[in-house]
Amino acid sequence: MKQLKLTAAALALIAGPMLAGPVWAQDSLTLGMVLEPPNLDPTGGAAAAIDEVVYANIFEGLTRFGPDGSVLPGLAESWEVSEDGLTYTFHLREGVSFHDGTTMDAEDVVFTLDRARAEDSTNAQKALFSGIESVTAVDATTVAVTLSAPNGNFPFNMAWGDAVIVAPESIGDAATKPIGTGPFVFAEWVQGDHVRITRNDAYWGEAPALAEATFKFISDPNAAFAAMMAGDIQAFPNFPAPETLSQFEADPRFAVIVGSTEGETILSTNNKAPNLDDIRIRKAIAHAINRQEIIDGAMFGYGTPIGSHFAPHNPDYVDLTGNSAHDPEMAKALLAEAAPDGLSLRLMLPPPAYARRGGEIVAAQLRAVGIEVEISNLEWAQWLEQVFKGKDFDLTIVSHTEPADINIYARPEYYFQYDRPEFQALNETLTATSDPAQRSALLAEMQQIIAEDYVNGYLFQLAKTGVADARIQGLWANSPTQANDLTGVSWGQ
Repeated sequence: MKQLKLTAAALALIAGPMLAGPVWAQDSLTLGMVLEPPNLDPTGGAAAAIDEVVYANIFEGLTRFGPDGSVLPGLAESWEVSEDGLTYTFHLREGVSFHDGTTMDAEDVVFTLDRARAEDSTNAQKALFSGIESVTAVDATTVAVTLSAPNGNFPFNMAWGDAVIVAPESIGDAATKPIGTGPFVFAEWVQGDHVRITRNDAYWGEAPALAEATFKFISDPNAAFAAMMAGDIQAFPNFPAPETLSQFEADPRFAVIVGSTEGETILSTNNKAPNLDDIRIRKAIAHAINRQEIIDGAMFGYGTPIGSHFAPHNPDYVDLTGNSAHDPEMAKALLAEAAPDGLSLRLMLPPPAYARRGGEIVAAQLRAVGIEVEISNLEWAQWLEQVFKGKDFDLTIVSHTEPADINIYARPEYYFQYDRPEFQALNETLTATSDPAQRSALLAEMQQIIAEDYVNGYLFQLAKTGVADARIQGLWANSPTQANDLTGVSWGQ
């Protein structure tokens, strides 16, 4: 649910022109981000920070997510599906150009989708494209995509940042000089500090109110607080210091915006690591965890407990937290049976505060039941290389912010290396099913399986806690995808 938390003074400031003073004519904005993206190509990297900069701002897809999570037209103004469910025909908007002046047409869509599904594709979500059998340019503004099996979720898949449309002329430099079709143009990247984008005066759609925006990278919570208070940052959509939100709420200069995200925060477990391939040990870890203690200690109360990899705000969510309720005595008994000589595990933590703070709490909880834990704090690029790509870890903590991504458990090569044929078969059936009731039943069964297999330690759904200058309008309250969509953002009174 969307929720905007404002103090009475802030409401008065926004609503009352006599109190608010003159109307601001600002057309620039500086936003804070915790993590710097490793590159700026959403089709070639897994980091959420990439989409937080480029999604809907620089790059666009055939479809896109709206602020409520709905799938909306993007570069395709409409589409239809054949009676057998195998062919989607997308009708592209006319007069769309890439930022370098080249025309965006059906051939670019063919190039993008064929590249994403190619055998040597480096797309982090290659599974989104695996069901595509062929992509054909019917004419300059019409594309036919034929699937190997019906997939009622295909327009949803095409809304992901990994599916944005790119051009063969510019994709080679997209990591450092991204060229898309969006309402903003890449201007500069000062690595270690910021990325700046400027308004695209040749944009095919409605021009954004902002002339430019700067994404400033501030990972330290204390520095983030100071930057907001000083006015160096006008908005921090994912604010890293929730313990200070009450101070912002008491200050009429600011609005505190609390919403939900798609971020399932989990104690990711390498299911093929020594000892962790034993379900008894994974179950012991799950029962050693005290979710509320982690939410209170690491997130200052912001977060919703989860018992499987599914967002509580989703209508198909099943509450399975009871399956792994905090039970240290059960954990000790399982460990005595499965690891009588003791157990030592490596916990690799990426930079976000939820991981670093949460990791210390999780380590203490595991030690309390007899598991020795060695913590390693990794920078983001190192985490991606060692944990996500190299699978060289035992445990890690990360928020999976991709929408409706339970299908990652059907990928044995994915970094936590879970391999269960029954789950993979259910996922295949889900992909081919369009009936809502049948899909709900399948999703419930899939949630149950991974909960009972204790694939990961399921901690909490990440809350979206943002802080902004009270005069700013149009920031997303919720995060249906990992984005800072600036297309509707403006300065008010």
